[in-house]
Amino acid sequence: MRLPQAIFDAQSLLDYTRHSGRAARSQFADAFNVVDNGEHCLLDWWFNDDSGEYDRFSEEADGEGWMARLLPIRDELIRGDTRPLYLGWLARLRNGELRDDDREPPLPDGLKTLTPAQNALAEFLMLAPDWLAAAAEKSPPYAAASDVNERLDSWLLELTENEMRAALRMLLDGRNQEAERILRRRFLAWEQARVPNRVASPAPRRVSEIEARVSFHRGVREQREHEAREAEEARRKAARSSYLASLLEDEDSTWSTIDSKLQRGSGSSYDQAFRALQELAEAYASVKRDTIFRRRLVRLMAQHGKRGAWVARLTKAGYLWEPKR
Repeated sequence: MRLPQAIFDAQSLLDYTRHSGRAARSQFADAFNVVDNGEHCLLDWWFNDDSGEYDRFSEEADGEGWMARLLPIRDELIRGDTRPLYLGWLARLRNGELRDDDREPPLPDGLKTLTPAQNALAEFLMLAPDWLAAAAEKSPPYAAASDVNERLDSWLLELTENEMRAALRMLLDGRNQEAERILRRRFLAWEQARVPNRVASPAPRRVSEIEARVSFHRGVREQREHEAREAEEARRKAARSSYLASLLEDEDSTWSTIDSKLQRGSGSSYDQAFRALQELAEAYASVKRDTIFRRRLVRLMAQHGKRGAWVARLTKAGYLWEPKR
């Protein structure tokens, strides 16, 4: 992804791409890298798949949709959002390019609430949710729009006429992105210096500290998923129980429905009648009335016991049995 060099400062990019030593367990070179050619910066997020395990990148029908999902990252970076850079650094960590005592780059706000494009980038880089959660532990929340607008209003009141005129001229000259970058930088500098009690950025963590928290978040996620599965299973059982109870609320009608399907005499009608009979048997069993089910089945077979295909279905399923000799 190519972006104007002017939107970055050299130190900020170096924080995310610095190599402090030999990578002992790197799977491939440079999961994230930046090339500065003077006028532009070329940002390269890379995922290697020599194994062919992740065929969705090349063979799935929606493979062409990746660029559309990732493209908004460019505008986010232009507006000063550094979360895509941090995701690139995290991919380097996952790739084994960093040493345990390396320090993380500046932690951006809002890492717990990524944008759709940033989520797509994390998905593309195969960043596991446990790694993201560990990295985002100390990331401050993104400021609410109302709070930002209130501070912007206070800052705008302090702009001079010449500063406003210069910004408007850039907008009219079609340099809107440059104008936004300049104004945003000035606002952030003003906010850093003027806003009292501003929360200080958390101290950079060592790579080993982030890695140590991954297992904790994996346990939390697995427990949450286990509870969700149990809740879903409970909902499924409750719905099934309610449905079976409804079959017995008017059991005569249910038996009549089976009888009418059998009278059609076709294979498909036998299949439908058999499925209905299975559900009815389960309903009787759930309230321990199996004897009544057997009695009603005998009455049904008195009318349809000569239908060979129907009898074969019941015999195979164990609803009928040969008398002992």
